[in-house]
Amino acid sequence: MGISELLGTYGNKYLQGLLATWSMTAVSFVFVMALAVLVTVARVSPYRPLRVAGDLYVQVFRNIPGVALLIIIAYALPDLGLVLDWRTCVIATTILLGSAFGSENFMSGINTIGVGQIEAARSIGLSFTQIIRRIVVPQALRTTVLPMTNLLIAVMLTTALGSQVPLSPQELTGVVSYVNTRATGGILAFLISALCYVGTAFVISLVGNRIDKRVRILR
Repeated sequence: MGISELLGTYGNKYLQGLLATWSMTAVSFVFVMALAVLVTVARVSPYRPLRVAGDLYVQVFRNIPGVALLIIIAYALPDLGLVLDWRTCVIATTILLGSAFGSENFMSGINTIGVGQIEAARSIGLSFTQIIRRIVVPQALRTTVLPMTNLLIAVMLTTALGSQVPLSPQELTGVVSYVNTRATGGILAFLISALCYVGTAFVISLVGNRIDKRVRILR
């Protein structure tokens, strides 16, 4: 089956898969960013239990395979009385994995902030919460635009875990399995899906680079 025939027969399915991938990526990344900030704040907190919990979170979810985590969420949690739909399982897996790496990105951004700024903030009586909100987080966000751009692409690719569960509508990788079980799409079926990923990643990188040039802190 040629590429034109594949697109003619399954083009609508690929479009649905692309939209599903974009949707899960957008939802996941919003929560990834929020959770990554919270975990990072815990890791730099003056309270030792919060620091330990934050570091433990990163070490656990940064080092667990995505498929293993998805299996735990999708198939083990129901035994504990928590049943989630397949899409939520994939998004939850993506958020837990992505936020661990996102926290590492934020920590790198925080390390670029001069100690003098923190000491100056303390000298004028700012609390830890005020320092985090007014000084640390804004600068960390501005210095980690490119790493977070890469993280967004990684989040998009992680949604391919949806191919491991009966997701509906299927994301791009799941569409390939759908096509190859019904036709001899072969490598071309993968090629179409790969081009969709590459095209989306290219746009994300382009936008990320432009944002970085606008908000970058010159030192």
